[in-house]
Amino acid sequence: MKKYKILSRINSPSDLKGLPIDDLYILADELRDYIIEVVSRNGGHLAPSLGVVELTIALHSVLDCPRDKIVWDVGHQTYAHKIITGRRNEFPTLRTLGGISGFVKRDESVYDTFSVGHASTSISAALGIATARDIRGDDFKVVAVIGDGALTGGLALEGLDRTGESGRDILIILNDNEMSISPNVGALAKYLSKIITNPAFDQIRSRLQALVQSIPRKG
Repeated sequence: MKKYKILSRINSPSDLKGLPIDDLYILADELRDYIIEVVSRNGGHLAPSLGVVELTIALHSVLDCPRDKIVWDVGHQTYAHKIITGRRNEFPTLRTLGGISGFVKRDESVYDTFSVGHASTSISAALGIATARDIRGDDFKVVAVIGDGALTGGLALEGLDRTGESGRDILIILNDNEMSISPNVGALAKYLSKIITNPAFDQIRSRLQALVQSIPRKG
């Protein structure tokens, strides 16, 4: 781990808090390099995890996990999450006999909120957790992270419907990476594709990117 000067110091999400912005950029690069290094040897789901490195860092920087709950859909995108949440040194055992799982597992870490392998479950699971939270009078945050492919599943749509009706405090993050095991089909997939290819949407996205990039990186 000597070549990873920032990552080698990250043993839990609390180590992210207070890091300078420049160090977070370096950490993102180091996480990608480490994930590629291990997956190229062990196999696994590479692209989904590489695509959410910054999102994972951001979530664990602002949330108070494991008190706050992150529910990852499918689990293919959780390698950076595993590394940040105390499994950095065990990560080379990914998908090996006796090693850590390629998916999130509750019995592997207190940071793994919901054991998962099937797609489209995150929103309904997050709603269940938020419902229990409110009944007990707790005040922690609940976040569901779901991809555009998983969002087209019936269970995800049912979860959206029930969540909207419930009015409970849940943050749903759509990882719209246009990736899935097979081509997305159906009216919702076509609608999402129509939105992201709309010139007006592209213009708004470009302006937001320019605004974010104009923010000083030192902080």
